Amino acid sequence: MRILLVEDDKQLAATLRRGLEGEGYAVDVALDGGEGAWLAQENEYDAMVVDVMLPVLTGDALCARLREAGDWTPILMLTARSGPQEEARALDTGADDFLAKPFSFMVLTARLRALVRRGRTERPAALEVGDLRLDPAAHTVHRGQVPVALTPRQFSLLELLMRRAGEPVPKSTILEHVWDFAYEGAPNIVEVYVSQLRRQIDEPFGRHSLQTLRMVGYRVVDDRVPG
Repeated sequence: MRILLVEDDKQLAATLRRGLEGEGYAVDVALDGGEGAWLAQENEYDAMVVDVMLPVLTGDALCARLREAGDWTPILMLTARSGPQEEARALDTGADDFLAKPFSFMVLTARLRALVRRGRTERPAALEVGDLRLDPAAHTVHRGQVPVALTPRQFSLLELLMRRAGEPVPKSTILEHVWDFAYEGAPNIVEVYVSQLRRQIDEPFGRHSLQTLRMVGYRVVDDRVPG
């Protein structure tokens, strides 16, 4: 999943970025509210983590601007000013959740998972396509009753495809959400990871749920034989 982190504390931003990337997220970082607003307008994100006290444009103002523009991407607001008034202000400007500093990284990631899961509408805690099951909170994947071990990047790729089950997902979208907009590595990286994923979730089980649509993209489907 692709996250926008808007935090002016460079050390904290770097620490959060490393931690979130370790959890399989693709993370873009903005160091002020103006840059955050620009990135949010130019890119599609699954969730945003926004500090309240930001230069150029405060987190509250950034959140309000996005909501006024019809952007309802889930937003988790961070602030060093704890208290009911601060929480109410953040929520009133359109934030979906609020976390006071200092905070536990475990709590941050749990709340992010909840926001991504919910999105703009309520979503199930675990994703299922046929007998393929992915649990974002537990970070587990099963084919039937058999556990499947994946790397964080493989897990993120599968999660993206399963959230859009049955729909073709273009390579460009995969690069944006599983890597990031500034990725400049090998152009065939998506094909490499798709091949790895097939060897994990399909080939050992004689399945073909991860499909390549030539010149279109990739999709995950329920390929079980009826009856």
